[in-house]
Amino acid sequence: MNVLGFQTHRDHFAVAFTRGEMEARVRDMRNPALSDEQLRAKYGLRDNRDWRLAEARKKAARTRPEDVFLDCLYRPFDVRPCYFSYEAMDYPRRELMDHVAGKANLCLLASRQQGTVGFRHVFLSDSPANDCVVSNRSREANQCFMLYQYPSNTKGQGDLLAAREKRPNLADGFVEAVSERLGLAFDAAAHRGLHRNSAPEPNESTWNPEDLFCYAYAVFHAPAYRQRYAEFLKVDFPRLPLTSDRELFFRLADLGEELVRLHLMHSPKLDDFLTRFPQAGTNIVERVRYQDGCVWINSAQCFEGVEEADWNFHIGGYQVLAKWLKDRKGRTLSFDDIEHWQKIVVAIHETRRLMADIDAAIPAWPLASD
Repeated sequence: MNVLGFQTHRDHFAVAFTRGEMEARVRDMRNPALSDEQLRAKYGLRDNRDWRLAEARKKAARTRPEDVFLDCLYRPFDVRPCYFSYEAMDYPRRELMDHVAGKANLCLLASRQQGTVGFRHVFLSDSPANDCVVSNRSREANQCFMLYQYPSNTKGQGDLLAAREKRPNLADGFVEAVSERLGLAFDAAAHRGLHRNSAPEPNESTWNPEDLFCYAYAVFHAPAYRQRYAEFLKVDFPRLPLTSDRELFFRLADLGEELVRLHLMHSPKLDDFLTRFPQAGTNIVERVRYQDGCVWINSAQCFEGVEEADWNFHIGGYQVLAKWLKDRKGRTLSFDDIEHWQKIVVAIHETRRLMADIDAAIPAWPLASD
């Protein structure tokens, strides 16, 4: 199962920077003292083929505000409060509601085609993801490949029944192929503890869904893989080469796990900042520019200690560090914002290191049994 990331067709309304901003929008939708025309004028809302404001407000009157709040991945390392409902979105995607929202899951985000040179169009999420996390070009919209499927009537990660009944989103034939190559049985219930509220269950006498996810994430970040299969990656989803080398499989899975934890912003390494933000000032993002190891957000304030290679690092169609700041032009960065951006720097710096380590771990291409 895979599905295109959610599409709002009115991001300026359905996606916010703060929960307070989103709460105000939800209240306004439910406020009978505000007419439809007043809402249109305030938020720039327009009807289209799939969404009508009047109908959306009727739906809003039948739901609780807390049921439509959801933190979603909007861009790389950029989780934002969303109005996750047909009240505000054209396509929130039922699959994301059923299998990802509020559940222990991982999604591999990948584009089917590339409009830019060089494959870097892969990321991940543990929450519902927008279709433009990887790129805002139409042909590079990302699909969400979920690691697990949940029964549609379960409530979330705290539901023990749900935890028992979730199943890997892997085809039987593919599972058999991996088991045959590795000479190991598949343990569908075991995991590496990648979700915040789960403890790891390491066991190299079997392989499990999270082993495979981490292995794939490592392979897709290998510079040699991206170069070797560049022509294929322009026109189709990345294909996963399988290895029969058990030691290599788990070595790559371990490296991939480091990447996964960094990209989910769960790694303890993120607390060891490489940068500083020493100047007092307004903290308002005005003009973002890089000069001599400093990223300036206005004429008086900058982040110091940013390596040029980290500044220029791209995920999909985005120069990540610049994108995050430029999206906040005109806004005042909070203390948490400043810390978060510095953590992104660490994540990118470590990603570059791990990509080199992944290449070094693979003795030759094609992989054994590739």
